[in-house]
Amino acid sequence: MSKLARPLSVMGILNITPDSFSDGGNYNNVDDALRRAETMIQAGATWLDIGGESTRPGAQAVAEAEELDRVIPVLEAIKQRLDVKVSVDTVKPAVMSAAIETGVDMINDVNALREPGAIEVVAASDVEVCLMHMQGEPRTMQHDPRYEDVICEVKTFLEDRIHQCAKGGIDGHRIWLDPGFGFGKSQRHNYQMLQRLQAFHELRCPLLIGMSRKSMIGHVTGKNVNERLSGSIAAATIAAYKGARMIRVHDVAETVDAMRIVSATLEGDFL
Repeated sequence: MSKLARPLSVMGILNITPDSFSDGGNYNNVDDALRRAETMIQAGATWLDIGGESTRPGAQAVAEAEELDRVIPVLEAIKQRLDVKVSVDTVKPAVMSAAIETGVDMINDVNALREPGAIEVVAASDVEVCLMHMQGEPRTMQHDPRYEDVICEVKTFLEDRIHQCAKGGIDGHRIWLDPGFGFGKSQRHNYQMLQRLQAFHELRCPLLIGMSRKSMIGHVTGKNVNERLSGSIAAATIAAYKGARMIRVHDVAETVDAMRIVSATLEGDFL
């Protein structure tokens, strides 16, 4: 089997928030965030994803100034001191712009650049962007998500966002896609998407997948949020084997080992 077009990468999650569902409040100052970043890089993460606003179900919005104060000092410190690619998880054009000025490599937007001005900010740069599907908004998205066909509807949404980005000047080679596990999806929807993940390859953009510690893992295993490592590894392995090119996780070292096995199997280095 030939080498895959993009290496299979692990993205470590670095939440600079008091209320994220798994690690909220753990890394709220620059020194703690840097130590966590160093640990994840040593464990094999080639990307870090910095978030200054929780997008867990039921989360409340954060003011723009507060998000900037949380994210930009940490981003600046990481880019100055560490050799790693960094994304910033934000829906706000002003935060995107400040992150780009500070040297970010990717904008990871759960709102798929739908906020007015977002496409223009990204188009004026050369950074990569991840477009995610979400039904509703974090505060209400899990109240009663419904689809006729979740795969078809998510694909149609992402295809339209790719088209809108292209119209706005963002080349397709800069775009990653995330179908949005847990974002306006029931557990049935989540597992339907995982089962049929290959369908999203028709959109011809690499997939960035995040299922780490989410309720879809706890729903099946019965485990609390900090006891979901094995289930998260299983889900990540399935996603990678079905063609995802980046896996966004809390538990980097264990996921890196699993992804090395997937890569060895898919690429045939040891066959």
